[in-house]
Amino acid sequence: MNDTTSSSGPRTSLTLLGTGAMGTALGRAWLAAGHPLTVWNRTPERTAALTAEGAVAADSAAAAVAANRLVVACLLDDASVGAALEDADLAGRDLVNLTTGTPADARARAAWAAERGARLLDGGIMAVPPMIGTPGAFVFYSGDPELFEEHRDTLAVPAGTEYVGADPGLAALHDVALLTGMYGMFAGITSAFALMREADVAPKDFAPLLVNWLNAMAGQAHGMADRLTSGDYTSGVVSNLAMQVAGTGTLLRTAGEQGVSPELITPFFDLMQRRLADGHGTEDTTGLVELLSTRRPAGAR
Repeated sequence: MNDTTSSSGPRTSLTLLGTGAMGTALGRAWLAAGHPLTVWNRTPERTAALTAEGAVAADSAAAAVAANRLVVACLLDDASVGAALEDADLAGRDLVNLTTGTPADARARAAWAAERGARLLDGGIMAVPPMIGTPGAFVFYSGDPELFEEHRDTLAVPAGTEYVGADPGLAALHDVALLTGMYGMFAGITSAFALMREADVAPKDFAPLLVNWLNAMAGQAHGMADRLTSGDYTSGVVSNLAMQVAGTGTLLRTAGEQGVSPELITPFFDLMQRRLADGHGTEDTTGLVELLSTRRPAGAR
């Protein structure tokens, strides 16, 4: 492994496979911090932005891997990782896979890397390219804990690091779980703006009201976590399921009056009604988690 020394100490050299929008953002952060960088992309022209800033372009993925012990992949999908590394000698390499995939993809890729003599960390990037290098960006990491500790400082250059466990699939699972929560929130935001669209209220005036309300309600996640941990879904409930289901009719009638489809929220309402029909009216909505499991015992609703 080659290092460059600056006034603040040595900088680990690394290889970056993939120079799309995210890969380029990551590469720029490492270059700006003084890390020698070798890059490769399936379309060679797409490495130009980074080579203009000091990166060295390799003519093949195998050559890029051979250049450094630390190899970061930020490619299209898991299949692209396998294809790019098919002819590379991975023995002794530390592979950090920042390619979006499923938990099963990550576990299979870790086993695949181990068979080839490499250690692997899987990562889930919680940022869009413009956020890289800013305080709000972070990456979930899971897999070999020693590998993470060894390269923690280098990995922290473009984005904060959050190690979530030795199971290689945990980073992808955290990534998808947070994105799922995000899209559920977007569904609510979309429905709310649709309801207000024909009212004499400027969207810019409504937006801060919506944001403040959602921020206040987001704290309910802590209470849900406590209930899921204890298994007690009824103690201390302020707005129980029976009360909430009764109130959904007003929301649906209002949507009808405003000429707005309720299709983004009715699936959640349907779950609420099912849980209520099963006799759980004194709970809050935590019990809906039970209904979403596809691995419930035979005969369970």
